[in-house]
Amino acid sequence: MSNDRYGILIVDDEFSVRDSLFHWFRKDGFRVGAAENAAAALQELQKEPWDVALLDIKMPGMDGMELLRRVRQVSPDTVVLMLTAHGTVETAVEALKIGAYDYLTKPIDPDELVRVVTKALQHRRLADENAQLRTKIAVLSESDELVSGSPQMKRVMDMIDSLAPTDVTVLIRGESGTGKELVARAIHARSNRRFFPHVAINCGALPESLLESELFGHERGAFTGAQHRRRGKLEQADGGTLFLDEVGSISLRTQVELLRVLETKEFARIGGQKAIRVDFRVVCATNQSLEELVAKKEMREDLYFRINVFRIDLPPLRERDGDVPLLARHFLKHFATKTDKEVTDLAPDALAALSRHSWPGNVRELKNVIERAVILAEPPVVRAKDLVAVAGVAAPAEAPEALGSLADSEKAHIARVLERCGWNISQAARVLEVDRVTLYNKIKKYGLREQ
Repeated sequence: MSNDRYGILIVDDEFSVRDSLFHWFRKDGFRVGAAENAAAALQELQKEPWDVALLDIKMPGMDGMELLRRVRQVSPDTVVLMLTAHGTVETAVEALKIGAYDYLTKPIDPDELVRVVTKALQHRRLADENAQLRTKIAVLSESDELVSGSPQMKRVMDMIDSLAPTDVTVLIRGESGTGKELVARAIHARSNRRFFPHVAINCGALPESLLESELFGHERGAFTGAQHRRRGKLEQADGGTLFLDEVGSISLRTQVELLRVLETKEFARIGGQKAIRVDFRVVCATNQSLEELVAKKEMREDLYFRINVFRIDLPPLRERDGDVPLLARHFLKHFATKTDKEVTDLAPDALAALSRHSWPGNVRELKNVIERAVILAEPPVVRAKDLVAVAGVAAPAEAPEALGSLADSEKAHIARVLERCGWNISQAARVLEVDRVTLYNKIKKYGLREQ
């Protein structure tokens, strides 16, 4: 991991200080910026992210102390070091109390500079890792799709445990909603790379030009609107895991570029010439048959073999023996806590209705059904009638009678949901799967009022 991914901003009104520090850091491979006053520094901080900022305390106009306060507001992740003359050491100590990481005394000793900046970068990396760890813990605490008692998922979990400690490339295949990203995160969380980033990108959600920019990043001025340098997902994943979701959606042109990165472990940002070395594990996911894409010449065969080193097939929920009740109760507990409702279990008729459903949307669909049912339920249990909001889940006998017009049925259903949600419009809109504006229009159309 080279220094060029770290940016250091030098803010000092003395040209000699700025110039010497600029060239010292540039020589060591850092991305360096310089500003002669606070206004210029704030412009730089708003244009692009900086890992470390060195601020002189004594400057005309806005001094370093006030600039420090502004930096904490506009760029809270930037680690700030204060530059001070002997006469302002007390001020520098005061700066530590309001958010500076450390200070350097002029004239600056090169060895001390190396020590303090190295510590500052370690602090920044540790802060990033802690943020990633908090995200990972949150993800693991909600590893909903991996809650299972079925033999089918036990085999999947055994494969995760076997593959995680290795660096082998993994392809996860399964229908939408089966939990492919959760499996990818579980692999990363159990791997030797777990203290480095897990970076995910949905390749099917972006057009080709945007996908390239997201993957490779770009230099300032590389194209219209590229106002500052931007690190792509490949750089962000350095040391960790790169998760390529919907990998079968990548265009043939981008496949060529991606294959080159996977083979050489280096690339250049869009608009750049410098080769950037990276080291990450690759995990891919798809709900398509990549073999068919290869046969139709929509996927390069060499890329297919590069990413299909080891494959995990995720079973759909309908094939996971006994997992529907287990997952349903897990989600019920989660959403009851989240919504502060005293809903403790599923009634037998609700369990029967859930078991009859084929779950084409898999675990994601079940999770959404239970969330809405918990909101609609009258404590202490969820009943089959609470599942009517989702077509096909409740038994026909539990569905509302098909009497009157469709508008009458819609009006009654919306009124019931609003009542159960205590007329919380956001919550009711989520249950009804419409936006707030649509719900407001329906309320007005049917003349509904809170009782």
